[in-house]
Amino acid sequence: MPLEFTTSAPLSIGVELELMVLNTHDHNLVRGATDLLARLDKVELDGEVKPEITESMIEINTSVNTRYEELLGELRDVRDAIVVAADRLNVAVAGGGSHPFHKWNERRIFPTERFQRVSSLYGYLAKQFTVFGQHIHIGVPSGDDAVYLTHHLARYIPHFIALSASSPFSQGEDTSFETSRLHAVSAFPLSGQMPPVRTWDEFNRYFDEMLGYGIVASMKDFYWDIRPKPEYGTVEIRICDTPLTVELAAQLAAYAQTLAADLLENRRDDDSDGLYRVYSYNRFQACRFGFNGELVNPFEHSHARLRDDLLETLERLTPAAASLGTALPLMSIAALAAREENDSRWLRERYLETKSLPDVVRMQAARWRE
Repeated sequence: MPLEFTTSAPLSIGVELELMVLNTHDHNLVRGATDLLARLDKVELDGEVKPEITESMIEINTSVNTRYEELLGELRDVRDAIVVAADRLNVAVAGGGSHPFHKWNERRIFPTERFQRVSSLYGYLAKQFTVFGQHIHIGVPSGDDAVYLTHHLARYIPHFIALSASSPFSQGEDTSFETSRLHAVSAFPLSGQMPPVRTWDEFNRYFDEMLGYGIVASMKDFYWDIRPKPEYGTVEIRICDTPLTVELAAQLAAYAQTLAADLLENRRDDDSDGLYRVYSYNRFQACRFGFNGELVNPFEHSHARLRDDLLETLERLTPAAASLGTALPLMSIAALAAREENDSRWLRERYLETKSLPDVVRMQAARWRE
């Protein structure tokens, strides 16, 4: 049976945020998800809070929103409920793309059928997948639009990497990368980017082929940076680290929504094959150097500094932002880019002050509460 693409409200937005569950002694990860989720089950919330692959993680799923202000309000409400529940259990919760000093072999897989199956298939990679990301869903009216948008949003993936980067430390070391989280994602065989299909019918033929090989059972088995999500009627951007604040998470969603509006209104016919030839290089530049990464434009055979490319894009989006009500969050993003500030820089600055990774995590948990 072909995958049916559910029609959703165009440009609606939703967010998933994966969060750390910490002890309050040295702020290492703790197996606290089950108890925390049990408390949150008693709280009436928009959206839901769910388990993730290991017992030191939880995931926020927002409801469907149409405006930035609605999304931000919902994220703040859920954040506050999580903080209250965590306090009663004497645990803490934090954003960030990776825990700075936890040891992957100490993690335990959350006991659901899907997570146990992933662990059985991928071995130690499943525990190393204790990293924390933000996923952004953008509603589209058709599968063909989802395929088009998936390809054309790929050109802007480095922007989202630099803006959301919050995982400079891993296994107790400064990695020298702005984001180390994406190395864990890249280890999976079905990571990277969607193949060069052009229509939803073509995508269905590709999916049926992969299903026939026994490689995938559902869309969840594709760990692409961006993927169509037919059951929701969305395109899902999966590249972001979890920010340290819900405010930045909402701003990133507003940027994605505005980009999608512009791309759908002003259809591009650029050859996405050319873009994918430089995709991995541009992605690496963003992961390693953030705003100072050097991006290759395959169509103009030119190079541009990521910060400058982002600021030019934000300027171009001004009319779309005014129409969508996203002018203020895009102004905030522009200010961050102009100052070359992201959460990885903040975390490194806190380490320079304290010389203590446990203190860094304590402060990022305090920042999440704010």
